[in-house]
Amino acid sequence: MDHVLRQASELHAFVLPTERYSPVKRALFEEDHEQFRELATEFNAREISGKYAQWEKEHQIPREVWQAAGENGLLGLAVPEEFGGMGIDDYRFRVVLDEEFVRAGHLAVALAFHLHDDLVLPYLLSYGSAELKDKWLPRMVDGSTITSCAFTEPGAGSDLRAVRTKAVRDGDDWLISGQKTFIGNAAFGDAALVLARTDGESGRATEQSFSLFMVERSEGYTNGSPFDKIGLRASDTAELFFDDVHVTAADLVGEVGQGLSYVKAHLPQARLAIAVAASAICTASFEQALEHAQNRSTFGQALTEYQNTRFELANLKTEAHVTQSFVDRAVLAFNDGELDPAEAAEVKLWASESAKKLSDKALQIHGGYGYIMEYPIAQSFTASRLLTIFGGTSEIMRETIGRAL
Repeated sequence: MDHVLRQASELHAFVLPTERYSPVKRALFEEDHEQFRELATEFNAREISGKYAQWEKEHQIPREVWQAAGENGLLGLAVPEEFGGMGIDDYRFRVVLDEEFVRAGHLAVALAFHLHDDLVLPYLLSYGSAELKDKWLPRMVDGSTITSCAFTEPGAGSDLRAVRTKAVRDGDDWLISGQKTFIGNAAFGDAALVLARTDGESGRATEQSFSLFMVERSEGYTNGSPFDKIGLRASDTAELFFDDVHVTAADLVGEVGQGLSYVKAHLPQARLAIAVAASAICTASFEQALEHAQNRSTFGQALTEYQNTRFELANLKTEAHVTQSFVDRAVLAFNDGELDPAEAAEVKLWASESAKKLSDKALQIHGGYGYIMEYPIAQSFTASRLLTIFGGTSEIMRETIGRAL
């Protein structure tokens, strides 16, 4: 960790000072986090700015960006030092990364890194054998291997018990066959964390019917073409196809039959990560609307001179503040090991729905300019629309909260 903070300090001279809106003085961060923010800000300026629009057209983030992120210590923050990471067991550093990617308008990069760090890495850290960790963690930290989380299928979204991808014994090893869809990092990725049925049955699955595997691209592993999404286009999303893909026994994550229990155990982190991004979009939407309203004039006066605009901005600022405070509290609870699935569902539901609403209101303040993708608010608007679906729909969040009452 110390070498990353020293690097941030050395880079400080090259970082242009930027004014950053904060709805209220936050107690979430300490000095180390703000030094890390400088590193994240400089990375966005050096490696992404000026290139991002082209990546959106190409539906791909170049591999060099992943490798640069690895060199700068931005991937796999929680990976222990023995595997090349920094062993940072503090989710606030991930919050800093997401906020800086969103503030810079590089939302697809935030999503791609989130899939790698929040939806794959935790399973390896929690359940992976020493051999599994030694094989995968260094490659995830240095950005040489891009991973995806392959749970969803054409007939199995929120209902993971409907997953049909199967893993059958091949001696001590396994053969995996099936199809996954809506998988981030799938089109150009190198490996996937795959949920597959291992009980050999065909009826309705039970809690013990599934297992998790790290599956590397090899014979029978086919990457689909990127979907033409309405937003976050630089972060590729595609199908994955498995046709008797050979997987060694060492690539089983944890124990056979425990896949669903592992997924449930890590739902809080996955949903918290989405809430963090949503909160950052809420703040960015207010900032973008305020800046536009201050600089845009109609009938000889700035938009901020109109009471209706001021009231809308007041609502945006207030809800951004409320959302940020709620998410910050959830981050601290997660750090303390106290964020349970129902509470994670609450914060994900509130933050994602707020991001959708606030980005829509902010776009309205922009008028016609808000409908042009060159404007950051258009990026925020299309990105926020995913967040009420991704990681469990808002309807599933309400069901989760309701069942816990």
